[in-house]
Amino acid sequence: MEGETFQQWKNQCLNKCDFSKKGSVDEDISHIVSFINSHDRYFTTSSCSGRIILFDGVSDCPDVQKRNCSWLFVTHQKCQIEDVVTGLEKSVGDATFKFEPFVLHVQCKQLGDAQLLHTVAINSGLRNSGITVGKKGKIIMAVRSTHCLEVPLSHKGNVLTTDQYLDFLVGVANQKMEENLKRIERFYECLQGALQPQEQRCSLKEEADKKPIYRRRRKRMQDDSVTDCCQSVKKHDEISEEEMDCDLLFSSS
Repeated sequence: MEGETFQQWKNQCLNKCDFSKKGSVDEDISHIVSFINSHDRYFTTSSCSGRIILFDGVSDCPDVQKRNCSWLFVTHQKCQIEDVVTGLEKSVGDATFKFEPFVLHVQCKQLGDAQLLHTVAINSGLRNSGITVGKKGKIIMAVRSTHCLEVPLSHKGNVLTTDQYLDFLVGVANQKMEENLKRIERFYECLQGALQPQEQRCSLKEEADKKPIYRRRRKRMQDDSVTDCCQSVKKHDEISEEEMDCDLLFSSS
């Protein structure tokens, strides 16, 4: 019964229309979305590869929500200072420049499946990831990073910054986008190792049994494959996290 319910949820989600502004999966993560959806224990519910946004909010309104904002500029790639300047010229309210990193929501069949995905995400440098369980038993694993950026640039249509600062700000956002794409690929590599077909795991075990000298290493790969495939990431992330998260006073995580 549980399996049938999960499959129904999956079918409904994957067959419904995409109501996002873009209307399709972002190119930089389309391979990840397809890979996850090809497994019978997972399916994606929403995703974004990461984006740089300039949006105009309503002045003197503390509750800045999507319905109160107009998008002046958005890209899922690096941006140029000219893009920001052109967008600011359209501002009539409180313009905010923002970088949002890669985010992916995945519904999982069982809690153990979500925990496996969570381990993959954390070891890939996506440290803001977490698991939630809904009232109907839906288990959602949110894959998220921490290197966000949000800076106010204008108030009531009046620009508050200099061109020099805007140029610096764009550089910081582009650096974060580069790091974002690296984390996406690390996540995909670790995900492939964790969700490889069972027959491949059996093949590795048989090969290890034939080669005693490698048996201990092969056993470790099977028992802790997710951690092993991402060990090289940890030291890099400890350095890059400090650099990326502390570069601006206005950065937020």
